[in-house]
Amino acid sequence: MTVLGRMGMLGSSLITLASSAGLYAVRTAGMPAHELYEDEDFDAILRLPKRVIHTEDDVSLVVREAGSPFAPLTVVFVHGYCLRMQSWHMQYRHIAERWGRDVRMVFVDQRGHGESGASGSKTCTIAQLGRDLGRVIDATAPTGPVVVVGHSMGGMTTIALAAQRPELFGPRVVAVGLLATTAAGLSKTGIGRNLDNPVIDAFRYAARTAPGFVQQARGMAKAIVSPILRAASYGTVVSPRLVRFSDRMLDETPVLTIVNFLRTLELHDESAALPVLGTVPGLVLSGDADMVIPYASSEDLAAALPDVELKRVRGAGHLVQLEFPEVVNRAVDRLIQRGFAHDVSTRRSAIV
Repeated sequence: MTVLGRMGMLGSSLITLASSAGLYAVRTAGMPAHELYEDEDFDAILRLPKRVIHTEDDVSLVVREAGSPFAPLTVVFVHGYCLRMQSWHMQYRHIAERWGRDVRMVFVDQRGHGESGASGSKTCTIAQLGRDLGRVIDATAPTGPVVVVGHSMGGMTTIALAAQRPELFGPRVVAVGLLATTAAGLSKTGIGRNLDNPVIDAFRYAARTAPGFVQQARGMAKAIVSPILRAASYGTVVSPRLVRFSDRMLDETPVLTIVNFLRTLELHDESAALPVLGTVPGLVLSGDADMVIPYASSEDLAAALPDVELKRVRGAGHLVQLEFPEVVNRAVDRLIQRGFAHDVSTRRSAIV
């Protein structure tokens, strides 16, 4: 079938897929949404000092840092699919106020997202994202304890790093936060069911054979993936400005990034790294209204980690760190405290 022929399949499929976007609207119809964030500056992270880190395949990763360079601990935040570093805005604001000079923060835009450089389809993989994260840690926190907090695809990235560089975990990476994520099996649960369909296959084909055409067809690509992600973002009624903020991150994600990462989200399997993650304190947190990665996946992940806090956020959708920031912030605080304790214990053991 020709590219145009495959794209013609869109017409009959958009109505069905667009119904996903209606789920949130139906849930919230007639319910007032209080504007909690009328004066919130959701782009505050973009005013932090910026640096560019080059990967081994010469993709430019944009990193921004907050806090004292002499802080005794660094937290590296890794965002999810179709998001960018600003998705951690609530955590950035809280940690700056709560921890002051004791915690330094590093935020990165994953390849193909935000301000970072584009990547070819062959390197849009969870394994490559793991190598990218290792590069970021080497460049921004070459010494001292590190806590890594990843959301969704960012959590998968963190698990991939554990598979590739287990020696980091314990001596350097002293705690790990895994929010709304899974080690494997996305194709079998949640939104993964929607990724296995001929329309998505048509876009994969088009991306390989006519990327220029796909760029022009950005609106149609968004009509496939965006409604699904939007419907899954929140499980409760949230601030209208918050909805516009998360929608903007999705809208600004290049169509080739959206398409090229679909396959790895379906097929990735980093479960062999779980014993490595089990050597440090962990947090597994998820909303029980998450349609992207169901809460049961978080339970399975936590069951494989011996020193873990499993936190269920009632009513939360996939963007749990934005929807229930207070709950997430308190959980991250506890993780930081456990990371400090693990670092002290490790250094004492090394002296003995």
